[in-house]
Parts: sequence; C-alpha cells; structure tokens
Amino acid sequence: MTILTLPPTDWARIARSGPTEEQRPATTAAVFRLWLLAFVLKMLGSTWDMSWHFKWLRDDFAPPHLLNTAGTVLAVALVIFQWRTGFGLDRLARNLMVSGTGTFLIAIPIDVLNHRINGLDITAWSYSHALLYIGTALMILGVARSFWISTPASRLRTVGLSLAWFFFLENVLFPDQHQEYGTLGFQAYLDGHPYAEPSLLKFAADQIGRPVDTAAIHNFTLPVADWVYPGWIVAVAMLALVAARAFVGARWTATLIGVGYVAYRCVVWGVLVAFHFPPSAVPFALVAGAVMVDLAFVAGAVLGADRTVPGRVVVAVLGALAVAAAYGGGLWLQSHLAAPPSDYAVLPLAALVLAAGWAAVTVRRKASA
Repeated sequence: MTILTLPPTDWARIARSGPTEEQRPATTAAVFRLWLLAFVLKMLGSTWDMSWHFKWLRDDFAPPHLLNTAGTVLAVALVIFQWRTGFGLDRLARNLMVSGTGTFLIAIPIDVLNHRINGLDITAWSYSHALLYIGTALMILGVARSFWISTPASRLRTVGLSLAWFFFLENVLFPDQHQEYGTLGFQAYLDGHPYAEPSLLKFAADQIGRPVDTAAIHNFTLPVADWVYPGWIVAVAMLALVAARAFVGARWTATLIGVGYVAYRCVVWGVLVAFHFPPSAVPFALVAGAVMVDLAFVAGAVLGADRTVPGRVVVAVLGALAVAAAYGGGLWLQSHLAAPPSDYAVLPLAALVLAAGWAAVTVRRKASA
C-alpha cells in the first residue's frame, strides 16, 4: 500500500485525524519524503539567496526567496498535520517542531521590517537572521526526533537521521557563507571587475555615508571580525558533527556528513557560476575537522574511555583540541587557494567551547541510552 493508491476520501480523513494502523507505514513514508522535499527546497533557496545578494539589491520576492518559501509552506503544512493528529510525535518532537516553526514564522516579518528600517542589511549575522536559523534548527531537530521514534532501528533510520544532521549542519554553516562569498567579492572589486551590480555597490556605500571605495566595499563584503569565521566553525559547526556522530551512532557519520556538505557546495558552485552568479570559497578545511571528530570517537571506543563519565570528558577535551588543530591546519592550507580572512588566535578558545559542548552531548547521550 502507498498513499498514492488510496482514494482521495482516505487522504482527507488522514489529513483530519491521522492514518489507521494499516495506513501508518505508507503515511510514515509519505510524510518524511515530504519533509525531505521541504528541506531540500529550503536549502536550495537559501544557497541561491546568498549568491543572489552579492549581485543584486534585495527584493522580498526574488526567486531564491520564493524557492525557500515553497519549502517553508510545505514544512508548515506538515507541522500542522502532525500537530493536529499527533502522528509521529512525542512531547519532545512536538515541542521542537512547533517552537521551531513558530520562531521561523515570527522571524520573517521581523526580518522584513529590519530591512525596511536598516536598508540593505546583507550581513548574514544580523539578529533577525539569527531567528531564522534558530527556528530552522529547532524544526530540523523536531523532525529528526519524529523520524527516530517512527522508524525501527535499521539502515533506513541511520540514513534518515544522517540526512537530518546534514540539513542541520547546512543551517549552522549558512551565516559563514557571508565571508566565503565576501572574500571573493572583495577581491573581484580590487581586481576591477566586481560581481555586484553598480546599484548594489552604491546602495551599500550610501548606507555608511561613503563613496563607492575600498572601505565601503570591504564593509559590504566582509563586515565581521576575522575571528568569527574559524571560531564559528570549530565551536558550533564541529559540535553539530559531534552531536550527529553521537546520536546517529554510525562510525563515520561526521566524515560522511562533512564530505557530503562540501560536495554539495562544489556542485552548487558550478551551477551558480555557470549562470553568472558570484562564486564562493568552498570550506574544504571542514573535512579535516570532520574526520578528526570520527577518529576521536573511534579512539575513545578502542581505549574504553567512552565507558565512564571521566573518560568521555577526556575524549571531549582531547578530541576538541585535535579537531581545532586539524581544522586550523586545513584552513591554513586552503588559504593559499581561497579562504576568508581568519584570525587563528581564536582556535584555542573555540576548542574549549567545543570541548564543553562535546562533553555535554556525549555524557547526556550515554546517560539516556
């Protein structure tokens, strides 16, 4: 049985009150396939959106916004269905899904108002944009929880949870794309062939009361301190990979998700450039940190350190230091090709933040297992 083989009257009844036990497997497959579609649409829209904003002035109804909105509308419909019927939800999944969706929807008018008041506000690091990321993150975690409780232990569950953490990582890394596009955009301006349209450059310069000059374009393309880029990846993105490895449980989870993300960025880089959109510096150094996350988990298991709380804390501290070193080395190598300006002095502090989060995730995960 599949949803498509059911008569329309059954679809209407399922939408109102949920499936019967006989219909539950088919409904589960349909719901999570639709969630996959929703997240793919949102991801493609946001990826295109960042490149778009480095070329043209902002428009509420720009094609990337419409693509992202299509994914959001589908996600909201799925949340309403699961919330009304209780399908695939426990209390935690429901709270994560509903609060995430609510936060995202509240953030939309706040972001539009922020643009009306503050003008361009292209930086991905604004407070209104942060609400969008937080809402999306909670929504993804809610869907991951829902999928986990709705499917038996199997390869399908492992793949589904890994995809959820892939989308989570993409959401976490989205604001760092500002520097990845900005560094190439600034260099293009210095080389005399800017990617941005003249109207966008003038608008950005007018916002800070300057002519279109090097200082104005630097403020537009690279508006945050150099420590933000590497600090965010080590302290937050790597923690997302640690959580993925801990909750999915497959040995090379972090590596596969990291490689998958970089591969995705390479593919969309080619597509965007082919259609004359600005390129970005792809974060290849992420892979070095992702591999080290998995190696730390493997070492902890081999040495038996993951069997006790003190052992897991030691693994977290040493693992975080190793991840920071591996990522820092990879970023230094990548800087000879193309990478955002980075202050490496932040890495020890970012490693401490990662260690604290790593210990919290693994200790709590073991306690609840």
